[in-house]
Amino acid sequence: MIQFPDPNQADDDGLLAQGGELSPEFLLSAYCQGVFPWFCEGEPILWWSPNPRMVLLPQDFKLKKSLRQVINKRIFELQIDTAFHEVITACSKTKRRHEDETWITNDIIDGYVQLHKLGYAHSFETWFEGELVGGLYGLSLGNCFFGESMFFTKTDVSKFAFYHLVQFAMKNNFAFIDAQQPTDHLASLGAKSIPRKDFLEMLEKALQQETLQGKWTDLIKH
Repeated sequence: MIQFPDPNQADDDGLLAQGGELSPEFLLSAYCQGVFPWFCEGEPILWWSPNPRMVLLPQDFKLKKSLRQVINKRIFELQIDTAFHEVITACSKTKRRHEDETWITNDIIDGYVQLHKLGYAHSFETWFEGELVGGLYGLSLGNCFFGESMFFTKTDVSKFAFYHLVQFAMKNNFAFIDAQQPTDHLASLGAKSIPRKDFLEMLEKALQQETLQGKWTDLIKH
């Protein structure tokens, strides 16, 4: 394992280190230590461990009435791990407030695609009439899921994918979903900001459980 500096040494924004690479060994080592990469094209690789950290306990998920109606209409289909490259590429092209350029660089895409091929990174995909219209991706170690990014081309389709991630997490006894940075949107879904110290303790316990490695395609129950 690549040893990162103590996450508690990160600055106020969470920046911990720079440099290294985006190989599977580097990425897996980082996530095991509560660290993740976040940088823009042309910058050195920057590694972060923010304080506080936003997490969602699956049982705390708040299902809004509007999303429940979308689910009950059965107009969207959920797939897992059938279009990982398409999902992460779509996420990289999504325009976000307060960001002039994407942090999902070509190197990030290549790194996470490698993790997907190794069975650590996964995509939850929303399909409509045979077309990919939304989804999210992240990676899983132990019994936790590290959410990275999501995209949508129709109303509620990324929330539809997130709902199914939560259902999957509950069925497979996941301890938490890491949402990294606090946002009002995630808070409205039940996520909470916790001190980094508490997050690292939760992560240590989660990593003692077996990783559900491999493609999750056949593990979803419709």
